[in-house]
Parts: sequence; structure tokens; C-alpha cells
Amino acid sequence: VQVVESGGGSVQSGGSLRLSCAASGLTYRRYCMAWFRQAPGKEREGVAGLGKTGSRAYADSVKGRFTISQDNVNHTMYLQMNSLSPEDTAMYYCAAGPAGGCLWLETYGMDYWGKGTLVTISS
Repeated sequence: VQVVESGGGSVQSGGSLRLSCAASGLTYRRYCMAWFRQAPGKEREGVAGLGKTGSRAYADSVKGRFTISQDNVNHTMYLQMNSLSPEDTAMYYCAAGPAGGCLWLETYGMDYWGKGTLVTISS
């Protein structure tokens, strides 16, 4: 199984970024996907999750600013991030977990992780 993130970078406060996550080697019908992030000195936290039926879950800190979506044909997940602030600076990780677990946004519910893509927001 491979999970690979891309799309990170450095933008100014108020800007936007779109992250992508490509997953391969999974039995897709059995897995769902989610985004997590880890800021320096902090624990990894859930950002957004996508359920198998299309349900979505977001952390309170990103609601209204971030949108999670998925291309089921290409097995690619996206995270559109708008109105970014320095508090969003972190390493962003894509993860895959058993279907039904992604909406909890808990790290222990995920089986496969990417290496992360760095997002840096300057004020």
C-alpha cells in the first residue's frame, strides 16, 4: 500500500492551497480516507475525513475554510484549503483506514499513512 501526498507549500495568510493524496494497493471498498496535520511541538490532529457514503467530517478549526473531496476513478483525495492563517502551518498527512472510521478523525483508526507534505503560512 502506498499513500502519497502532494501540494504543500508556502503562502501568505489569507491564501489558498490544494493538497492531493494518491492511494494505491488498497481494497478501496474497504477503506476510507482522511487528512491529519501536525504542527511543531503539537500532537497530530484530525483535519477532515471522508466516509464511504460521501459523508464528511471536519475539525472545528477548519470548518467553513477547508473542503475534502475525492476522485473515485483515480483514487485520489483532495483538501482545498482557503483563508489560511499561520495557525494552519503544519505537516499535513493523508491516511487510509477501515471504512467507517475516517469520520472520527482519530489517528488510531487509520492503518496507512503518507509521509506528509509541509504547509507554511506566513503572516
